[in-house]
Amino acid sequence: MTNLWVNWAGDQQCAPATFATPRSPDEVADLLGNAEANGQTVRVAGAGHSFTDTVLTDGILLNLANLNRVLDVDRATGLVRLEAGITLNAASNALHEHGLAFPNLGDVDVQTVAGATATGTHGTGATLQNLSAALDSIELMLADGSRVELNARTDPDGWRAARVSVGALGVVTAVTVRMVPSFVLEGIERPVPVDDVLADLDSFVDGNDHFEFYMFAHSPLAMTKRNNRVALPEQPRGKAVDWLTDILMSNYLFDGVCKLSRWQPRLVPLIQRSAAYAGSYRRQVDRSYRVFASPRLVRFIEMEYAVPRAHSIEAIREIKEVTAKFGTPMPVEVRWVAPDDAFLSPAGGRETCYIAVHQYRGMAYEPYFRACEAVFDRYDGRPHWGKRHFQTAETLRDRYPDWDRFAEVRRRLDPKGRFTNAYLDRVLGPVG
Repeated sequence: MTNLWVNWAGDQQCAPATFATPRSPDEVADLLGNAEANGQTVRVAGAGHSFTDTVLTDGILLNLANLNRVLDVDRATGLVRLEAGITLNAASNALHEHGLAFPNLGDVDVQTVAGATATGTHGTGATLQNLSAALDSIELMLADGSRVELNARTDPDGWRAARVSVGALGVVTAVTVRMVPSFVLEGIERPVPVDDVLADLDSFVDGNDHFEFYMFAHSPLAMTKRNNRVALPEQPRGKAVDWLTDILMSNYLFDGVCKLSRWQPRLVPLIQRSAAYAGSYRRQVDRSYRVFASPRLVRFIEMEYAVPRAHSIEAIREIKEVTAKFGTPMPVEVRWVAPDDAFLSPAGGRETCYIAVHQYRGMAYEPYFRACEAVFDRYDGRPHWGKRHFQTAETLRDRYPDWDRFAEVRRRLDPKGRFTNAYLDRVLGPVG
């Protein structure tokens, strides 16, 4: 029987020789021994939420879903030891019982901790860094089955490489994450004209703990979301309200109109204007992780780029113009994050604006994404490592000041290229 792996979006798949779900680090080591004996490459699949071919292999594919425990909690320091396969949602729920939370999260939390950090996943917040910046230490299993602990004290370059590694260095088996005390967020969503947001953008971005917005090409409105810490008790919504807003309206209904636009592309402008106006005022006061993340049932393909924050307004306007030329019913998402120092972080060394474009499943995406990428290229954009792009090592090298330092760590930790595949050879270059 063929081992078939398919990602969440359904656009990437592979048939590895071995598809294994190890239950312990020792079993991971045994599988790496098999790979060495058989000359196979090894990749690791998280929750399948990457849109690239980063996981694909015909060798050994590992799923670390069984390595999903909270190993240690130090409430005094906020340092938490997690196995690599635990999801952000499961970790958030478990650690809330200890009075701890992730400092920031993205708008979905089904990814594994290792997968989310390896690809540079992020939330939004001008003073907050991407998720991998919270990694205090990383346990990495090398091709020979040995384990090394990478942190700022033991191996500074290895740590800066491993925080955003795209799985190119080895198998992450555990991480130590620096958490913060649990907090309550007030989330307010309301439509605001895009021109009004851009006219006073710094006030929106700097005046909120977390600010983001969605916009449609054919609507003048931005659907803004502001999340701010408040000294209020959590006020969880009833299950019926959750289902109505998050499942029926945001997913089932939107999926229906996307299907309609795929069948009748001429309706896209009308659908977009209607969807933007339907985004009425909404307020939520709850635990941070419940406010950050929402269910995502509508399947799509995504491209996201990190551009310098200084170019936010020009890049946003240009992407809106480009999007109007293509028949996508999906919105554009815009967020901001603070700089960090991981070698391959898209936000490395600069205040960053992330702009994401989407195409509904079954609709042509490449012409649209290539047109958007041309805009991002003009602003020295760096692609999100888990989302569609058309870059190569040659086009990316000059965009990362520490590119060669990452390559040196990769040669040191994986000299035989045990953890490579066609995607990594394309975007990072061959080992050595």
